[in-house]
Amino acid sequence: MTAKRQLQIWVFGFAIFIAFLYVFHGVMTPFVAGMLIAYFVDPIADRLEDWGLSRLWATSVITVLFFVLMIGLVSTILPILSTQILGFAERVPSYYEHLRTFTEPVISQIFSGVSDTNLKEMGATAASFTKQALDVVAKVIEKVLSGGAAIFDLISIIVLTPLVTFYMLRDWDVMVARIDGWLPRAHAKVIREQCTLIDETLAGFVRGQASVCLILGSFYAIGLTVLGLEFGLLVGLGAGIISFIPYFGTIVGFGVSIAIAVVQFGDWVQVAIVAGVFGVGQMLEGNFLTPKLVGEKVGLHPVWVIFALMAGGSLAGFTGILLAVPVAAVIGVLVRFGLKQYLNSAMYASKDTN
Repeated sequence: MTAKRQLQIWVFGFAIFIAFLYVFHGVMTPFVAGMLIAYFVDPIADRLEDWGLSRLWATSVITVLFFVLMIGLVSTILPILSTQILGFAERVPSYYEHLRTFTEPVISQIFSGVSDTNLKEMGATAASFTKQALDVVAKVIEKVLSGGAAIFDLISIIVLTPLVTFYMLRDWDVMVARIDGWLPRAHAKVIREQCTLIDETLAGFVRGQASVCLILGSFYAIGLTVLGLEFGLLVGLGAGIISFIPYFGTIVGFGVSIAIAVVQFGDWVQVAIVAGVFGVGQMLEGNFLTPKLVGEKVGLHPVWVIFALMAGGSLAGFTGILLAVPVAAVIGVLVRFGLKQYLNSAMYASKDTN
């Protein structure tokens, strides 16, 4: 079989796989979540095996501890968060009115030399861009909610995800060995090298970024709560959790915190201290957390990650968001491999004969 024919078969098989995911994305959430959790904790299972535990016992211990810890955290934090979410939703109109009253004189001073007609046109343009941006976000959120937060999906996630995690983690090494045995022998070495690069990329981003989000969320939540900021726990945890979207978590958390601080305290010193929490968080992330936990050779550009998350959420809801970063990592590694092959090929090195 020629290399061209093999490539056609692989492309056709990959297309079928993508089509399968798209058609069944509504029921894939617990399976994808379980697979990702198993991948996330597999190094812990390997470490327990090195200490003498069987794979079955290591899997059982990790699965039970992981979900007990998650349930404990959710049951402890969820009542407080639900109260803060409801309270924050009630206070949003008053926050808006306070901020509008506060900023109107400043805006009028800044645009004092602009005519009323131009000012209205600028306002209309800004409102149009804002509406378009909000429409895009709203569509993504609608897709996510319709694909991942229905009652049936929620129940299936709660019930099926631990089971999928257990079996995937228990048989992880067996599955990897079996898939390795299916590789075409002539290209097995190259495929293993690319899979190793994909694993390094995912390990660096998924495991590392999850740790960064957890640490940042805890830092922001504790810092804002200690300062007495209203809804500090909600804002801090939210900013940390969505920090996996580059810059988005910090910008949203900072903006919401400053807005609340301006309305609540009315004192620029307190507002500056709240801003300082995010400043320290960013210094901690940029100088220590990201270099140590994520690394500098992940190979996923922030814009590429943002695009992947938006595209995944738009196409397949919550399941698409779960798969966005792994798929982006795979595509990134394959594109770099293809570019390397092109630069080493006669197509690139050939001279113009005209």
